[in-house]
Order: sequence, then C-alpha cells, then structure tokens
Amino acid sequence: MKISTILDHIDSGHMALPEFQRGYVWTRDQVRGLFDSLYKRHPVGGLLVWATEAKTADHRGDGPVAAGIVKLLLDGQQRMTSLYGVVRGEAPQFFDGNDKAFKDLRFHLETETFAFYQPIKMQDDPLWIDVSALLQGGNDGLGTVMAGLWSDPEHGRNAGTYNGRLNKLLGITEIELHVEEVTGTDKTLDIVVDIFNKVNSGGTKLSKGDLALAKICSEWPDGRDAMKAKLKEWEGSGYRFTLDWLLRSVNTVLTGEAKFSYLHDKNAEEVQDALKRASKQIDVSLNLIAGRLGLDHDQVFFGRFAVPIMVRYLDQKGSSLSAKERDKLLFWFAQAGMWGRFSGSTESVIDQDLAALEGDQDGLDALIDKLRLWHGNLQILPDHFNGWSLGARFYPVLYLLTRMGEAKDWGTGLPLKASLLGKMSKLEVHHIFPKAQLYKHDYKRADVNALGNFCFLTKDTNLAISDRLPEEYFPEIEEKHPGALASQWIPMDPSLWRMERYSDFLEARKALLAQEANKRFSELLHGDERWLDASDDDSHEVDTPIVVGGISSEAEEQELESINAWVVELGLKEGEIAFDLSDAETGVQQAVLDLAWPDGLQPGLTVPVAVLLNETKDVVSLASSGGFRCFSDKATFESYVEREILGAETV
Repeated sequence: MKISTILDHIDSGHMALPEFQRGYVWTRDQVRGLFDSLYKRHPVGGLLVWATEAKTADHRGDGPVAAGIVKLLLDGQQRMTSLYGVVRGEAPQFFDGNDKAFKDLRFHLETETFAFYQPIKMQDDPLWIDVSALLQGGNDGLGTVMAGLWSDPEHGRNAGTYNGRLNKLLGITEIELHVEEVTGTDKTLDIVVDIFNKVNSGGTKLSKGDLALAKICSEWPDGRDAMKAKLKEWEGSGYRFTLDWLLRSVNTVLTGEAKFSYLHDKNAEEVQDALKRASKQIDVSLNLIAGRLGLDHDQVFFGRFAVPIMVRYLDQKGSSLSAKERDKLLFWFAQAGMWGRFSGSTESVIDQDLAALEGDQDGLDALIDKLRLWHGNLQILPDHFNGWSLGARFYPVLYLLTRMGEAKDWGTGLPLKASLLGKMSKLEVHHIFPKAQLYKHDYKRADVNALGNFCFLTKDTNLAISDRLPEEYFPEIEEKHPGALASQWIPMDPSLWRMERYSDFLEARKALLAQEANKRFSELLHGDERWLDASDDDSHEVDTPIVVGGISSEAEEQELESINAWVVELGLKEGEIAFDLSDAETGVQQAVLDLAWPDGLQPGLTVPVAVLLNETKDVVSLASSGGFRCFSDKATFESYVEREILGAETV
C-alpha cells in the first residue's frame, strides 16, 4: 500500500491507533533517519494492523473511526506518525507526544542530507528546502522552489540536478509499504496484545497495566489523561512515578488485589472513584514519608511499590491514624524499601502483603511479621553501609537519618531537618574526604564514593569546604559549631581524620550510622521492639551488591567536568555526573554511568546519551540496554553533538 494511501486512511478514520498503544516516543534523530532511508529507497519495514469491527475498536484520540472494518496499527506507529507529521505538517488525531520531533524538517539539495531547522545556518541558504511545505505543495510546491533556483545565477546551472532530487523527495509518498493484517473473530484483545508483544520483541513490550488501562479507556476515554495529570502533579513535587505504579494503587483501593486482571470487570464510575481515592491516599502517604522520614524527593524514595499497600490501608482506615499507627506504618515502609522487599516479583509480593492486611491479625503487625519472616533480622549492622554511590540501597537511609535526626549543617550549625529556603540552602552530597585527594592516594571508586564518606550539607557549605582534608577543616567546624560533627555521626578521634586512616574512619562511621539507624527505627515502634530483637536463627551475613561502572580517577572526573561545561556553554542541558542507572520498575541499582543525559541533550527530542570513559563491556551493555547511546571518548561525543544535535554538517 502506498504511503499516500495509508495517510489518507488515517485521515478518513479507516486506520487508527489501538487504545493500548503507548504514545509517540521517537526523537528527531529517528525521524531524520527514517526520511534519509526513504529518500535513498532503503527498506523501512512493513506495517502490522488489526482489522476489526469499528463499533468495537477501542482507539486512541478524539477522531471518529470509519464505519465497518477499521485497521488498528499494531506495528509501525512511530513510523506512520512521523510520516504523517512531516507530510501533513501536523500531528494525527491519535497523537500523544512531542510534535517538535517532526516539525521543521529540512532537506539540503546539494548534500542530500536532512536536518532540522536552524535559523543562523539555514535562513539565507535557498538549498535548504522545507520538506513539509514541499510535500504539501506537490507539483506546485516544486515549481515554486525551482523558479527560485532558476532565478539565482549561482544555483541555476545545477537546477536540473536539483529538480531530479526534489522529484525523488516528492516520490516518498508513492513508496509502497507491505501491510500485513491480523483478522478473525477469534482475535480477542488479549490475543492481539500477545501478538503485538511478539512482533515488538525488540522494543518496549506492553505490560499487563497497559492492557488493563486500554480496557479502562474503552469505557472512560479520558482515563489515561486523568492519570497522567496526577503523575504530572507529583513530578512537580519531585517524584517520578509511572502509569503502571498509579494503576496499581487504583487497583488495590478498588479490588484489594495486585493483579490487573481484577480491574477488567470494573466500570468507568468505579475506576474514576478509585482513582480519586487512591490519589488522595498517595498524597497522604507522600506527606507522611516526607514529613516524618524526610524522604522528600525521587532519588531517595525507595520501596515505591510499598505505596499501593499503604494506600489500601489508609483508604480502609479513612486516613485516621494514631501516632503509633502512623509510625508503625512508616517503619514497615522504610524497612521494606531498605531490604528490597519489592525488587523481585513485585505483583506476587504485593498480593502477599495485601493478604496480610486483610487477615484476622492486626494489619500492621501482620505486615511487619511478614517482612520479618521474609528477611530475618531487621536490625541494621555496620556492614549494611558497605555500599557505594548514590544508587546504593542504604543511600536513602543516610538521607533519612539526616532528616529525622539532629544532623546540623557544618557552615551554619542549623538543623538540616528544617525546611531551608534559597538555592544555596538545597542539600547536597558532600564527600567528607575529598574525591581528588582520595584518587591521588590510589583509592578505588568504590572507596572514594563509599556511603561512609557521604554526608549532606547545604550547597553554600559544600562550596566553602571545597577539597580540603578533614584534619584541616574539622577542627574549624567544631570550634564554630560544637557538636555539629558528632551530629553527622563523625568519629571524634582526630587520628581518624587523617588520610592514612581513611579506611579506619569508614569503619568507625559505619558503626555510628548503624547505631543511629537502629535508634530511629526503635523510636518509630514506640517501645514495641519485638521485631528488632535478634534471635539465634537470624543471619548476620551482609550481602553487598556488586555495582559496575563509575569514575575511576581524578583525571577522569576532570575530563567529564570539562565535557559537561562545554555542553552547557552550547546552551544544552547539563548532564549528570556519576548517574545511577536503575531498573525503572523496581529501582534496583544496575550501574554507575560516568556522565549521562537520561532525557537526552534536548529533552523529549533526542535519545538518552552517556559518556563512558575506560569502562568495561558490561557497563556499556547495561547502558545500551537502558536506551542510552554510548560514547567512549570526548572527541567522538563532541562530534556527535556538533553533527547531530547542533546540525553542524559540512555543506
């Protein structure tokens, strides 16, 4: 079927997008690559459609579908959306994404390359052709372009060549794409989704949540937008959650179950009410967790799949909790996150904990008993702080202790649990022994970025300390603000403040952190410490996860900072140094990437990018699997930025 015919079918409603499809996610790089392939007449793949009755076709968008049989795109959404956007100059009715990804595409008649519009580079060069304007104008548009070229003495002599290239560009809409159909009355939505996942094995598969949401939206078309609006609200407060996560909370409120299949027989009114109730209790949960535990932003929000269980409990209790109930619930939440309760088979674990809530025993006691039985000893030992980097599971625990306890800023002496105003008062991670000094003494990345070497200070204080050694700046702090060092669990033996005693310092501080953590968790239990008592059967072995990647030397860090500064000078987004790559669903740390732009250098328009210096194949593989385009040296990365982001191709 010709591309022009397919686009006409989209206009007429004979071809649409099924409700279960995700939104548009392509970047400008991918759009440009598609048109480059089409122009060169390279294969771009066929389409897979589901031919089904229009009256039962759950489709995306507000546009009506044609009567009779409608073809729902199963494979080819991103390509057809890009083609439609460029050829028609606007997004199709089923569009859900960033339309800047396909707006202002240009084609250079001399080099036969595609790039997106850049005023300084293109505005005075008639050889840069507006692709959308040409395709919409057809032969008339071709005539207008050619007339301008003929009148220009410099380009007129090549007009014949340019005319051929323009006709080749116009011919893109006449290219035939193979369209394969899934037909038959036996093809239920479940079967079609299974087919979609098999065909789309190289991309992101549909989850059970996607299927459940598709069925919800077939009766409540605005359901997806309503849920996205709530997610946007929480993102504005510093928390990034997924649709699956929110739908899980809706499910627990409405059905008391974790499996999405329990939502299938619920009507629109029931789901709308459940979303309202779940959203209210999520707000309550976030306020409790931030206010009492101090976990007030996404990076320290571990155990997020404990929230649907909290939501169910709060909804059943009507949000009316005593101080003891509140703290016991928060004890369970923090302990569940700390030990990775939901890092495995999330759905089955949630079901187990929901069942504990509904049993004859007190719900909170049953939850903690279940956790104790699953993990064993709930006491924290010094070696639990063996982890390193910001993605370590006990990093949020360190932040929690700072916010819950009496930790003080070393520059002002003020408690850090209070709400601090101003950009320079934002809490930052501070390396107690400076990274540069540790690298000079041949410490490895895991030692340099050990949790025991982290504390939290205001930005102003962090800058003031700079890269001085503890033996130099600790006495100054203790003189100005007595007790401030001890408030951050610093061993007060001055001999441990010297570089040669760094390893001993870490061991001493881990012991102090473990002591403080057990104290704070004991306070949450209001004296009922039966779950913290160790028995002879409890294992005291500490399993420290192996994390790959990360900055390995001072020289490497300086080079990464140089790259980052160069990017910022170009007006692009600053990257994240020592970015923790984690599983999107479970939050389990996978690797530390040297320098990364998880949302792309131009968020929403370009692919995630990572600069990985001197890394192993394992790190590159994990980053690539996570969707990152990886660069192993500065020159190659800068070439990519200049060529593909800034569009600085030689013309």
